[in-house]
Amino acid sequence: MVVPDATLDERFYDNPLVTGPANLRFYAGVPLTSSAGHALGALCIIDGEPHHDFSSDDCERLRELAKMAADRLELRRVEISTEKAGRTLEIFDTNPSTAFVRFDKRREVVARNAAAAALYGYKPDEGFARSFDTLVPERERAVLHDLIARAIGAGSVEGLSVPAKLHGLRRDETEFDLGLYLTCFRKKGDLTFNAHLQDLTALRLEEEELHRLANTDILTTVANRAHFYRQAEKALAGPSSSAVLMIDLDGFKDINDTLGPAVGDGVLCEVARRLEALAGPNDTVARFGGDEFAILLTGLSSAALAHDVARAAIISVAQPIFIAGHEVRVTAGCGIAVAPLHGQEAVELIGNADLALSKAKSIGRGNSFVFVTALRKEAMTRRLFNMELHRALSDDEFVLVYQPQTRLADGALTGAEALIRWLHPKHGLLAPAAFLPALEGGSLAAAVGSWILDEACAQAALWRRSGAPDFRIGVNLFGAQFRTNDLASEVFSTLERHGLPPEALELEVTENIGLDHNVLETLQRLRDCGVGIAFDDFGTGYASLSLLKRYPLSRIKIDRCFVQSMLESERDASVIRAILYMARSFDLETTAEGVETEEQRESLRRLGCEEGQGFLFSRPLPAPQFADTFGIGMPRRMAARA
Repeated sequence: MVVPDATLDERFYDNPLVTGPANLRFYAGVPLTSSAGHALGALCIIDGEPHHDFSSDDCERLRELAKMAADRLELRRVEISTEKAGRTLEIFDTNPSTAFVRFDKRREVVARNAAAAALYGYKPDEGFARSFDTLVPERERAVLHDLIARAIGAGSVEGLSVPAKLHGLRRDETEFDLGLYLTCFRKKGDLTFNAHLQDLTALRLEEEELHRLANTDILTTVANRAHFYRQAEKALAGPSSSAVLMIDLDGFKDINDTLGPAVGDGVLCEVARRLEALAGPNDTVARFGGDEFAILLTGLSSAALAHDVARAAIISVAQPIFIAGHEVRVTAGCGIAVAPLHGQEAVELIGNADLALSKAKSIGRGNSFVFVTALRKEAMTRRLFNMELHRALSDDEFVLVYQPQTRLADGALTGAEALIRWLHPKHGLLAPAAFLPALEGGSLAAAVGSWILDEACAQAALWRRSGAPDFRIGVNLFGAQFRTNDLASEVFSTLERHGLPPEALELEVTENIGLDHNVLETLQRLRDCGVGIAFDDFGTGYASLSLLKRYPLSRIKIDRCFVQSMLESERDASVIRAILYMARSFDLETTAEGVETEEQRESLRRLGCEEGQGFLFSRPLPAPQFADTFGIGMPRRMAARA
């Protein structure tokens, strides 16, 4: 069982070990079982800090450690039972994998089992070494003699330390790593020793491999995240200054999507090789995961020198990469933090370099940025704001308002666009500009989008039953809704739940969301079932005109920036005429946003625009006021009370 952060886990968040002075945040545990399958306990790792990066590889290493621990427990069980009862070799004969030799105080062998004979290269029916001394190389016998002498003097092996690195000497003079566990008991007044022997060669090779796996990124063979943190801690404990460079590739997902994961893996391996070529002998290059790398630079005297390495890394990564017949070009961004100026602990320094990386990538591709204190303050502000957004969703602080959409020819109400507002407990009603960018870029976008869809459809269904049978509701979608859920199925179930026909719903997407190739299939499913699809803010994004041909649109919404200046600017008027011409050519309906004057409305009507929305018709209104203003029946809340 792995609990990355107990304070966020509903099973443990109120546990006294979590809330009390123990402050247990992270737990990873695996069962310990005997060879017969009996439960012995658990091998656990706990920490007062959360660890969201505990990987499947880490889980496998924990299982391997549990097997090793269970083996040690089994040996200890045999030792204790033998020591207390002075048992014969029968106990070891029933466990042929345990090599056992019994010898007296003169180190003469008095018994051994078949496993011991096999370990040292003897056949079961052959003789065996007469002296225990001959079972270890001559260079290590003095250490063994001293150990036995001290045991004889004390009358016990309790508290005596067996040398950690011993070697066994086989009959053919070959050596192996020897694991030696001693117990003793008195027989007829004399001390007799039991030696449990094990060939540790394979085990030590396995431990070395586990150590390598625990410190190495398997794909690229550079250091992994955990090893990088340990190296950073060591460097920061030393007297010289250090720097951390965080490097992230631009557009790597497109390489995987278009050329396949094999080419993507090849790119990552080549980038790792190029970064290693730039690093010094005491520096560390690591892959943090995905397409993110890091370099630990030791012995640097200034941020300027670290910045020079960062620029060299960006230039090196940008050189063409040839893989499987493809010429691949990638760019990278880099964040820089230097100790002790930007942090004196590994977590702080790496975190600050990561903040600098985010800043570098926000500037554009192929840029680097040195950490400044303002980035940390901005990050704290974002974190607090995101916490407030979580509270807003859980405490129902989000509300919807509705802006009417009107037919320009006769002023008739055709529908409304549902718009989100935040009724903040301290700051009052907040407009979207105050929180929507953070919401769209955070983890709550899909959840809030689902709430908007459900709330707006419920309201539209009520109004259609209350005197507006042809009412159409427009709902804006977040890009995250296409990535996290089966959006089409969610829309269909929402319509069915509220008894709303598909043609009563129009989903609005921006051009930039439309650029995502994964969106097309979902929109097509929705359009095929009758749901309207509108391009919002048309003309302000980066979409090409080919999207009008490929995407299953039903409406184009002309952005307010063109409408507001159309009477003064011939260029804006020309853009509107061009949009309307394209809409007619593709048999699409049109709605102009931001209509504020009668002159704008009349000009749009003459140009052939069907609908408009804006302050000329009404500001966005809460549901009760909207219903009263347009006379379409009881507001939803009044109906619910009834």
